[in-house]
Amino acid sequence: MSSIKIAGVAAVVLLAAGLVEMVRHGRAQPAETSTFEPESMKDFKKPGPAELKKKLSSEQFAVTQQCGTEPAFRNAFWDNHKPGIYVDVVSGEPLFSSLDKFDSGTGWPSFTQPVKGTDIVEKKDSALGMVRTEVRSKVADSHLGHVFDDGPGDKGGLRYCINSASLQFIPLEEMDEAGYGRYLEPFVKAGLIKAPMRETAILAGGCFWGMEEIIRKIPGVIKTTVGYSGGSTANPTYEEVCTGGTGHAEAIQVEFDSARLGYENLLDYFFRMHDPTTLNQHNDVGTQYRSAIFYTSEAQKQSAERVKARWDKSGKFNRPITTEITAATKFYSAEEYHQKYLVKHPGGYTCHVLRD
Repeated sequence: MSSIKIAGVAAVVLLAAGLVEMVRHGRAQPAETSTFEPESMKDFKKPGPAELKKKLSSEQFAVTQQCGTEPAFRNAFWDNHKPGIYVDVVSGEPLFSSLDKFDSGTGWPSFTQPVKGTDIVEKKDSALGMVRTEVRSKVADSHLGHVFDDGPGDKGGLRYCINSASLQFIPLEEMDEAGYGRYLEPFVKAGLIKAPMRETAILAGGCFWGMEEIIRKIPGVIKTTVGYSGGSTANPTYEEVCTGGTGHAEAIQVEFDSARLGYENLLDYFFRMHDPTTLNQHNDVGTQYRSAIFYTSEAQKQSAERVKARWDKSGKFNRPITTEITAATKFYSAEEYHQKYLVKHPGGYTCHVLRD
């Protein structure tokens, strides 16, 4: 691993069609607009009141920060019947699902339970001369509403009476792209969407930090894992791969829904995000940074050769594409601190951007 990468110096290298390099020093710019990051919730820092007033409407601020209550029947989601997920308007934390929403007749959104895996904080509330149970989001500590025991008996008997102003609604068709793909399974079971057709791709194109940051955001990608592929050493460590002696390349194992993202479309992203004409990738020098497609089937091999040939003839590069196309061998997951590195370290080192 180069000393520049180890030091974490941020540099974005923009490749023009003729491979002319322009290096900008400073914070790396994201390839796409930001999405919800489950991994970053533990590091979420609630903005101060002044910043929240800029981010939220006056009603959203009054409800979430001052325990206000919006008017019944005159709010955004009391009569919303679209499928999707409701999240904290402050942090984006998943809170409730449309699958658990019901018409309580109260004029506020009502749910029988929170989204599985979500911790809703309950507090005693005696503010109106009666004892109620307030509910708040755990991550951003937003006031949401109250929970009562007069909900549907066949669904547990609870009614989470929630202010629309504390919620942001993510429609079902936008959940995956917005970062909520892990919450789609109940909608699959309910027959509202089809189960994903899972396929695996293994790609190498330089530092796996930057590659993963782009690939994981591509619509249709289900899961990404950074690791090592194409070498001869069993269970290689990061330090061993850095020497170049193991034969491995830093690679990304990509699980994707082939019904939404074709393999050839994924490869088009691959050729757009790195320099496939040279062994080394900018500041990263060595065979561990080579460009490679490790195919997992004969169909993938044929597709890879077809896409490589198309890009070679595209005129986008002044040199021939040297991307290796070879059968996948065992993929070894990298150490945990490498996984989604740029989510954990925003602005960290990357030399990958998507070219047009």
